[in-house]
Amino acid sequence: MLNRKRGIVALLIIMAVTVSSLLAACGSNSSKAVNSSESTSEQESTAPVSSKLVDNPRISYLGPEGTYTEEAAQFFFSNGDFQPKETVPDAMADVAEGKADYAVIPQENTLGGAVTDYIDVLIAQKDIYVVGEVILPINQTLMALPGASIDDIRTIYSHAQGIAQSAEWRKDHLPDAATQEMDSTAAAASFVSESGDKTVAAIAAPGAADLYGLTVLAENVQVTDTNKTRFYVLASSRLEEEGKAQTHAVFVASCQANRIDDIIVEIHDTGLEFVTIHDRPEGSQLGSYNYIIEIEDENGISDKILTELEAIPELHCLGSFNVMEK
Repeated sequence: MLNRKRGIVALLIIMAVTVSSLLAACGSNSSKAVNSSESTSEQESTAPVSSKLVDNPRISYLGPEGTYTEEAAQFFFSNGDFQPKETVPDAMADVAEGKADYAVIPQENTLGGAVTDYIDVLIAQKDIYVVGEVILPINQTLMALPGASIDDIRTIYSHAQGIAQSAEWRKDHLPDAATQEMDSTAAAASFVSESGDKTVAAIAAPGAADLYGLTVLAENVQVTDTNKTRFYVLASSRLEEEGKAQTHAVFVASCQANRIDDIIVEIHDTGLEFVTIHDRPEGSQLGSYNYIIEIEDENGISDKILTELEAIPELHCLGSFNVMEK
């Protein structure tokens, strides 16, 4: 009877993984990390630990100024030196090279699903850990040069997530407008501002309109008012605050697909709840994946449970942390 129950639990969660895969398939492919069980265990045993967040930190984030990532970074950190970067790999490289204390990156959106390119970069980085998470409401805004109207717009620029999140609105209001993907929503706003072309528009954060001298043509062009994005705060060492248990933890499981159900059951049996499971091709052979698994316990995840999970050969802990929601 127990084996049957465990099998049902595993089957239900694997179905969730399959749905996550379909969402992630909408994103573009990126470089793949190859992590063996032996290498992940060795890395975990030597992972540096930081007792608390740094005062007056240097924070790299996906720029330019005016991105949702900047908003998330400023919400998480009360002060600091905020450094916009052209790409997420650039921001993460700053942390790895000691040029920044933290990096803030998008992780998942309500409508667009997992930001797969950025997840791949996180997996590939061997010495980067998650020390915080921000949940931010996303209110996508259509903006263009002063004097332009919706009827003028022929091309819309935005980040891939902005394009995905506004698909239904564009279908109803601008069905003939083409779309062009940019590195960020703020980069799209900057491009439109400098274009001098009233037939182009950007979908970006509301604050980008003032920042780049654009006129708002339509607000809340996403499908739902419950649209949110989760951002990870990254550092070069794992966070361990004395006397304060973290409510969330994230692991990467590097294994064959026929092994993940057993790992899921082992995690489930600790009493932890699953937040998300995303699978990414491992890159060395068919049927082998890197599964990003985020778990939670509102009362705090004990060191004992983390130690038990880290003893599973295929699991590598990417950090434990608390969540802030705006």
